Amino acid sequence: MRVLVLDIGGTFIKYACMDESMEFLARGRTSTPRDGREELIEAIGRIYDSLLPLDGIAISMPGIIDTEKGYCRMGGALGYNDDFYLRQSLYRRCPVKISMENDAKCAALAEAAAGSLRDVNDGFVLIFGTMIGGGYIKDRKLHRGKHSSAGEVSYLITDRDSMASLDTVWGNRCSALRLCRMYAGRKGLDPDQVDGVQVFQAVNRRDRDALDCLEQFSREIAVQIFNLQTVLDVERFAIGGGISAQPALIRSVRAQLQELYRHCPYTVSQVEVVACAFQNDANLIGALQCFLQGTTA
Repeated sequence: MRVLVLDIGGTFIKYACMDESMEFLARGRTSTPRDGREELIEAIGRIYDSLLPLDGIAISMPGIIDTEKGYCRMGGALGYNDDFYLRQSLYRRCPVKISMENDAKCAALAEAAAGSLRDVNDGFVLIFGTMIGGGYIKDRKLHRGKHSSAGEVSYLITDRDSMASLDTVWGNRCSALRLCRMYAGRKGLDPDQVDGVQVFQAVNRRDRDALDCLEQFSREIAVQIFNLQTVLDVERFAIGGGISAQPALIRSVRAQLQELYRHCPYTVSQVEVVACAFQNDANLIGALQCFLQGTTA
């Protein structure tokens, strides 16, 4: 079997030709079109043409995705995909079986199949990037919810009295970008010139400002893990995204979560926190899993 697997992001489309054993037969990337749907369909079509013959297409993408209908309820970082039956349009250009799923849910599928959640029945994946993606694994299966939005933790409200402000949704308060901006503010730097690598380099050399920013950032993550665990009672949380490769982040989140447990006056279920096993390939691997599970048309 040869499947074209696509990880459509806000900046790049990463793609691979993979087989059912998750082996990468070919791979590459191209810029994500910014103009609209037709350009996106044609960009995928050109990749498809270059890798023929193919047995299908598996897509990971931002937004709220109805996998059964092949429908983008909301396009996330790619607003032109709002209210769009992408699978139907793409099939006219690439007439093969097509599956599509939200990118964070793809990461959760990858972790459940062969990564950090492979040995648990119930788990939750948090992906820290421009915002925060989430995927809920229940009884070893991805739980999508009635409206395909289960696990969409970015929209958790952190301040009831300021609901009109985007700053009060968790996806903005605890994105990887927010950590960089916190550190830039402490140092008086241009926030557009600070990335996660610089922040964690400062953390590793014990820079006080960087350590304080990481502590605050990790505390906010730990609070929401505490809340989610109280409701879901899973066995393990896995943290992904570029910053999850930093052991200092995982250690800090664990420490902050233990502080919450230590001061909680009630008996609550405690949960393990680990890093995701897959980094840059998680969405590709998860999209393939979605395809192999048969959510295609």
